[in-house]
Amino acid sequence: MASSPTSPAAPNVAFRRLRGRRSAGEFAAAVRRAAREIGESVSCDARYIGRVEAGEIRCPNYAYERVFLHMFPGRTLADLGFSARESVRGRGARPAAAPIPPEESDVLRRAFMTGGSATVAAATLGFAPALGPVPAQAAERRALPRRAGEAEAAAVEEAVRRIRLLDDRHGADGLYRRAAEPLRVAYALLDAGATRQSTEDRLHAGAGELALSVGWLAHDSGRLDDARSHYAEALATARVSGDAGLEAHAFSNMAFLARDTGRPREAIRAAEAGQRAARGLSSPRLLSLLTLREAGGWALLRDRRSCEDALGRAHTLFAKGASPVDPEWMSFFGEAELELLEAQCWSALSEWSRAARHARRAAGLQDPHFARNVALSTSQLAGDLAHAGAPDEAAAAGHRVLDLLGEVQSSRVQSMLGATARTLVPHQRSPRVASFLTRHAAV
Repeated sequence: MASSPTSPAAPNVAFRRLRGRRSAGEFAAAVRRAAREIGESVSCDARYIGRVEAGEIRCPNYAYERVFLHMFPGRTLADLGFSARESVRGRGARPAAAPIPPEESDVLRRAFMTGGSATVAAATLGFAPALGPVPAQAAERRALPRRAGEAEAAAVEEAVRRIRLLDDRHGADGLYRRAAEPLRVAYALLDAGATRQSTEDRLHAGAGELALSVGWLAHDSGRLDDARSHYAEALATARVSGDAGLEAHAFSNMAFLARDTGRPREAIRAAEAGQRAARGLSSPRLLSLLTLREAGGWALLRDRRSCEDALGRAHTLFAKGASPVDPEWMSFFGEAELELLEAQCWSALSEWSRAARHARRAAGLQDPHFARNVALSTSQLAGDLAHAGAPDEAAAAGHRVLDLLGEVQSSRVQSMLGATARTLVPHQRSPRVASFLTRHAAV
């Protein structure tokens, strides 16, 4: 029997049972994949799954209902642990922290739609993307509320989710500049203050996560100085608000950037600082990722012993499994990412065959719908195979990456593929290698 709207939420045990041994992030990816199969669009993530399992979402909206019934044919909403739709009608049915439909925050909608291309700004709030720039309007910029409320906080959080989803699918190159305006608005809202402390805490966390998302878009598209600036902004936001989770995330990204820019000791220091911030968060997976960042720094220093020690600690932490308190942004960190980061370590140590084994597993484990991630893992594989003395296999992997470049815009992937092409030039007498080099040069 459905509880009354004022009753405490009861956990949705039936839905949790259906998730099985998958992490909330992995299950969210399966939901998004099922949605695409039937032409729906949902921005499901680990936080949404957690809210369903906690009983906060007593009945899904119609889009999620169609997706869930497609995933579990023959079952009803009641079988999935949900209440009847008519029992949750009315104002009392919506939890205070639930995402607010964009139409309930017209001011924020207009603010997010000003400046730059509307592609990301519209998508973040659930609007159909528009092509081309939308000129900034002074009147729109003055339309921010004097004090931010729940609707504004929810919209910033949704902006983060949508940008991450678009990045996973298409890469960062076409998104970075378009994401600047949502970030500007988020910090303007934070500066305006909030109607209550809980809302201000959400705004701090949301603005910091948005800065990290935009920083990652800069990072992946080769704008490394911009990335450093955005990561530092997020770290400052974390320190001001005392948000250990945001601080750990910022240090994780800073360690990654330091490794990519050839500063291994900085990468190690940032990773270790992230581990200190994360120790009280009860998330072994978060500590595992930060320890992998540390391992990447040791690998660049050619310190094999320290790298292997860090990799061993990372695997031990990862094996402890997912936790309900794992940060929402970590939904990408599954076995595929673990394998990819380990492959990068062995590459830095010039252990090419070993690196290729891990890269092959990473490519095979990636969700095929996230084309950027598939392209990244396969580019890693191609480079490792080229150095390992398997030019024909490397060329075949390179062809697979080229197949994806129509929908993936990532300077990082293109740079990796260019390095592979240069490594393969001495083997161009091979027909397969020659074919790849010709096609790569044309692209």
